[in-house]
Amino acid sequence: MVDAVRLTCATCGQGNRVPVERLGAGPNCGSCGEALMDGKVAEFDLAAHDKATRADEVPTIIDYWAPWCGPCRMMAPEYAKASAALKGRVRFAKINTEDHPAVSARLGIRGIPLLILWHRGREVARLAGARPAAEIEAFVRSKVPVGM
Repeated sequence: MVDAVRLTCATCGQGNRVPVERLGAGPNCGSCGEALMDGKVAEFDLAAHDKATRADEVPTIIDYWAPWCGPCRMMAPEYAKASAALKGRVRFAKINTEDHPAVSARLGIRGIPLLILWHRGREVARLAGARPAAEIEAFVRSKVPVGM
């Protein structure tokens, strides 16, 4: 059984070791004090995205989106609901592909919104298109263990 997992802070990029039993309590970064996994969607920049997808030991689902995309904006509240429902078990984040076009090129993203599920440094699965919260939750549960 795993006692602690690694989580990257979306704000400062610092790696944190978090006891598994504290994940549901909304742990904070030991460096800057920001929430690491509080049931809300984290906003990643390119550096935080790259570090988290390589090193984090908690399943992380990332919404690749852009502000001009109507379906992306439509899905945002549903994505937030799914994040709250899986608080303490799965980390939810998003990255603006307009601000960070290199991520789209590197990952071969051809359309948005696109959800990519990451776990322990590898891409697990993709889900394209705007989805309701229940579908997002079911997708995550079907691809990775969510109980730690």
